[in-house]
Amino acid sequence: MTQKITPNLWFDNQAEEAMHFYVSIFENSEILNVSHYGDAGPMPAGTVLTATFRLDGQEFIALNGGPHFRFTEAISFLIDCKTQEEVDYFWDKLSEGGETSQCGWLKDRFGLSWQVVPSILVELLQDPDPAKSNRVMQAMLQMTKIDIAALKHAYEQE
Repeated sequence: MTQKITPNLWFDNQAEEAMHFYVSIFENSEILNVSHYGDAGPMPAGTVLTATFRLDGQEFIALNGGPHFRFTEAISFLIDCKTQEEVDYFWDKLSEGGETSQCGWLKDRFGLSWQVVPSILVELLQDPDPAKSNRVMQAMLQMTKIDIAALKHAYEQE
């Protein structure tokens, strides 16, 4: 079944490298197709035009379009993590060669923004007790990589 919406990621000339990087990180991932510029393209003939791949069921297209556009935090991909081990795994893999930021955000080595978020964070922030949810928010705002034990500790304080 074809998905209705496919994220199309614009790279300068690293589309194929990025595809291999992402496919190596996410389970249930695969390379679907690589197309190349012909003689008429703005890049040299034979240069990768697009790299199509699937990450855990979600299809993506990476395009080598040149240096005209860069990624910003205005678009990010959120990874829902069930455990601290999952948070640590994705955080370590995706931030390698990139840069980390506050509250579970990072930029990978290609400049693409990711949010590595444990599911429990959303649950704790939605607690009907505003004092508990506020403590969790305050704890999260002090974090770079999200620490589930620290969130639970903040939640349980009186």
